[in-house]
Amino acid sequence: MAIAIRLARGGAKKRPYYRIVVSDVRSPRDGKYLEQVGIYNPVLAKDDDNRVKLIEDRIRYWLGVGAQPTDRVARFLDAAGILERKAKNNPQKAEPGEKAKERAEEKAEKAREAEEAKKAAEEEANAPAEEAATEEAGEEAAAEAPAEEAAAEDAPAEEAGEEKAEG
Repeated sequence: MAIAIRLARGGAKKRPYYRIVVSDVRSPRDGKYLEQVGIYNPVLAKDDDNRVKLIEDRIRYWLGVGAQPTDRVARFLDAAGILERKAKNNPQKAEPGEKAKERAEEKAEKAREAEEAKKAAEEEANAPAEEAATEEAGEEAAAEAPAEEAAAEDAPAEEAGEEKAEG
């Protein structure tokens, strides 16, 4: 006969109260059990001493006989130092589902498109300003070039004039 240490629910609607019991695995959750070995009152605060009460020597006896605790009871026993619970690792549990992945991809794609549109709008806004700046710079350069040439032509004449005056 397989034996389990598990919770049996009692209490009123929306006010749960559990007995920690040792029972045959084939018996119903709230049905016949072999022995009550503790209580669990989830309504109380987590740091309250009366939240979980265990009868350690009877639990140790039933564990020695081969009883298997459920996951929740194993957590209680681990917290009490009676039984060390093996930590479970399920890396796929934290992974989002297919629909969530699709939504995330669509959101990323929309964000990428919005960013590209923003860059294109900035480039269009900057392009006329840059063209105007390059045209103004070209006009200024064209205006400066004849002035420099005229100054260069005037300079030799002035130098020649100065030589004639000295001579």
